[in-house]
Amino acid sequence: MQAAMEITAEFCRKEMEDYGMCVAANPSSWQRECQQLKMKVAQCTSSHPVIQLIRSQCSSQFSEFERCLRDNQDSASRCSAHVSRFLACAETVDITALGKRVPQPS
Repeated sequence: MQAAMEITAEFCRKEMEDYGMCVAANPSSWQRECQQLKMKVAQCTSSHPVIQLIRSQCSSQFSEFERCLRDNQDSASRCSAHVSRFLACAETVDITALGKRVPQPS
């Protein structure tokens, strides 16, 4: 997961920052208000092989997390168990077989 975070930060920094600022500025309506920015982050990250692999292998955990966020728009903190399950899954994904340039954890 560290590699995916670094890839996202390296290639999609502006999109991630814009989305994060929008979410912070709209705590009760971020799901609606920040939808376009969320799509920009998804478009940016979806082309990288590491992120594609994580999404593929952890799709059910990620879907459950997104569903929780939709159901709890006024209190995203209720979804901490869901995000933990997704991150735990992402940590188990073997990215060594990709053979692509993958940043090494610091």
